[in-house]
Amino acid sequence: MKSKLYVTLLVAALFGCQGKENVKTYTPRELKGTESFNQYPQKGGDSLSVYNLNGAEPGQNGGEEKESFRVKFGDTIVNIQSGTSDKNLVTGAFSFAQFINSQKTCLLVQSADSTGLTAPFYLITLKGRQLEIVSLYRPSTSKEDSRFTKGATKIGRSGYLVNNDFFITTVNAKVYFLKRQNEEERIQGIHFLNSPDRHTLVFLVSSSLYQVHYPTGTVFTQPLSSKVPAQPGAMFAWIQHNFSWQKNAAGISFLKKNVEDDKIIDARDLKPARKL
Repeated sequence: MKSKLYVTLLVAALFGCQGKENVKTYTPRELKGTESFNQYPQKGGDSLSVYNLNGAEPGQNGGEEKESFRVKFGDTIVNIQSGTSDKNLVTGAFSFAQFINSQKTCLLVQSADSTGLTAPFYLITLKGRQLEIVSLYRPSTSKEDSRFTKGATKIGRSGYLVNNDFFITTVNAKVYFLKRQNEEERIQGIHFLNSPDRHTLVFLVSSSLYQVHYPTGTVFTQPLSSKVPAQPGAMFAWIQHNFSWQKNAAGISFLKKNVEDDKIIDARDLKPARKL
């Protein structure tokens, strides 16, 4: 009788322990400029993992409900203090979670909760054997931000464009600030094209093409004439006919108006970044 009672208590204790998960809340820091987060794990236990709260594989829920993820560092659930001054504002559920390096030591995540224009983005990354949270946020005063704050956009195999303010490479896990036209507001345009080397991002901004070479922060603005068609497809064909990729003295490619108006460039070097 005593042995049965002992077994029952042991099982209850084990299940009780299993039901309790370790949770730790981290305070994010700001990005310090261009930073690399491509660290190799120093020990087997120093690992990040992502699991789906909906019980389905990412992208496999048929669109019936929004996916929600949690992140673990070893056996500890990662929470982030989302309020800068209020320690009670904590998020631990993410609507987006993607490793940005092959070592899987750095995650790009977006909070599942937001009361502002868009849910905040963070990097969850290893620093030595410690975990560090980096906030990907820059304040903007533009009244048009709702048109251009689109979250994370995958740019081919190169990386992610985040809210027209950051570019994150998936080759070496580097994060770059994108130089703004106006320091008080994020780039007020639609990502339109990439240079052949993928280092220059072209934004359609009002009546011009604002171009950012993200590795160096060099920018160039190419005005567009009143002849440019309004429809995206026709606009692309018009730009293809009248513009070409030209390198400056530093070897940086920018899209510029052809000297000869009838010059036709190689269409393979001019492809739309995504549907507008």
